[in-house]
Amino acid sequence: MKLGVFTTLLSNVPFEDALKYFKSLGIEMIEIGCGGYPGNAHANPEELLADPQKLADFKALIAKYDMQISALSCHSNPVHPNAEIAAESDKVIRNTILLAEALGLHQINTFSGCPGDSENSKYPNWVVCPWPDDFTEILNWQWNEKLIPYWKDLVAFAKEHGVNKIALELHPGFCVYNTDSLMKLREAVGPEIGANFDPSHLIWQGMDPVACIKEMGDAIFHFHAKDTKIDKYNTAVNGVLDTKSYGDVAKRSWVFRTVGYGNDYSYWKDMISALRVVGYDYAISIEHEDSLMSQNEGLTKAVTFLKEVLVTESTGEAWWF
Repeated sequence: MKLGVFTTLLSNVPFEDALKYFKSLGIEMIEIGCGGYPGNAHANPEELLADPQKLADFKALIAKYDMQISALSCHSNPVHPNAEIAAESDKVIRNTILLAEALGLHQINTFSGCPGDSENSKYPNWVVCPWPDDFTEILNWQWNEKLIPYWKDLVAFAKEHGVNKIALELHPGFCVYNTDSLMKLREAVGPEIGANFDPSHLIWQGMDPVACIKEMGDAIFHFHAKDTKIDKYNTAVNGVLDTKSYGDVAKRSWVFRTVGYGNDYSYWKDMISALRVVGYDYAISIEHEDSLMSQNEGLTKAVTFLKEVLVTESTGEAWWF
């Protein structure tokens, strides 16, 4: 496993300055935002694809700091009911795939997306219960008419360009948000669909990341190191479905934290061990969204914590018996 970071953390600084800083912390892999919700401050696919010199300079800069790219990320909603938003999201994803091809990469990270409840919808409609029956009808329509057809087409495009891993982040608000929904889409579309496994979104939903890792197995393509702290008192009053601002930390049922501030070493060691059990040996990419810590402090504390947790060497043969 290699220590990585999602570079959008430092979208406010030039790419080289960010790389220099990450290198100083001992980070080995970078996940780069290429549009959509993460933005494209460090890599604009259209610009890089249009100018061979810019692309060459981009590659050289990454090589200068001895970094590997773990994935290109373009989290967005390509099945949004607003046709303009959907089209722009689809364009970003396809351009990210083309950039991955140009860089010799084989995977991207994104969201599954979420449609509305009909062709006339204005906003996405995330269904979280089966009854009244309207909700089940909406869910069936979303999957059969929108989600599965879109991803079948997108996967075919990706494979044509050498991208055979599309890692979907399990995120509430989108159709793929838990283990069942990921595996359902994977079964319908193909093994090119997998997980960008982010435990922070699973924790607040009440899932056990270790159990999810063991269930998903080789469907895990990428890993986000981000933690969540559940406020047991606020949750006892309002449950975990919390729509308050992420900045309202005192009143929220849960908040995102840098790793180690939501759960302890034992919790994270169990996760890392489970990843090794299922054969995952790739990036542990820090995504820092802790509203209680600065960019620097949240990242440096995560790096220090994860260096104690990661397993980086091959076991070799069973030398102990």
